[in-house]
Amino acid sequence: MKIQWKKLILCIAIPLAVGGLAGILTRGGMETFQSLNKPSISPPGRLFPVAWTILYILMGFASYLVLTSDKPNRSALAAYGIQLAFNFLWPIIFFNLEAYLFSFIWLVVLWILILITMILFFRISESAGYILLPYLLWVTFAGYLNLSIYLLN
Repeated sequence: MKIQWKKLILCIAIPLAVGGLAGILTRGGMETFQSLNKPSISPPGRLFPVAWTILYILMGFASYLVLTSDKPNRSALAAYGIQLAFNFLWPIIFFNLEAYLFSFIWLVVLWILILITMILFFRISESAGYILLPYLLWVTFAGYLNLSIYLLN
């Protein structure tokens, strides 16, 4: 399979741009985040941008595999877009609004949307489905952190 470089770059750029914009919009909330009570297994703050950058690249690559497949992909890409919108809004709800319980509920919905996207991606490209697994696992861990922060604060 020949790589379609323009499509690949665009597919990777979209989630990176979404994550970058969310990061810019929520950077002021990091000070408050540092002062919160967190569970003992909370990773250092510097790990989050690195992990999310890797996950956004993986998401983009998975969407590229779906986009360039010969199978119908409209519903899979629509689900991908919806979960990406939910992903964008979660840090705003958590960091800017400091609505920790609501952000946890939002994260549960995001988790379900990621799972739906994975299932739809699997039907088109097994590789694309598997590539989203680290994202689902990270959001699972983020859910634990989010709920713990709500309960501890």
